[in-house]
Amino acid sequence: QVQLLESGGGSVQSGGSLRLSCDFTAMPQSEYYCMAWFRQAPGQEREGVAALSSDGMTYYEDSVKGRFTVSRENAQNTLSLQMDNLKPEDTAMYYCAAGTRYYWNGSHAYCRTGPTDFDYWGQGTQVTVFS
Repeated sequence: QVQLLESGGGSVQSGGSLRLSCDFTAMPQSEYYCMAWFRQAPGQEREGVAALSSDGMTYYEDSVKGRFTVSRENAQNTLSLQMDNLKPEDTAMYYCAAGTRYYWNGSHAYCRTGPTDFDYWGQGTQVTVFS
């Protein structure tokens, strides 16, 4: 059974860094699968921040490009999100997610990035960036 457990959230000053981790108990059973980080601020919709397919393809939301890096570690059982140059607008609850929906571009599998494209979710970890 796929279960996800996030860690690494906290409070940091604007311009600082945090590293989030998501430990998987198992991977989705599919030829290709996707792992992602979402965030949700109070009163706002949940949005995809970064995603990584089992084929190695990445996605980043425009506002985090060049600042956030998604990767796998620990024999591929941990999904990490390195967040640098954090801004107050990055403040949100961050969720790890996994699923089996993807699209094929002819050579690689890319993740779909809507919340409904993911079946498994962690409990969330709070990130607060103060100015």
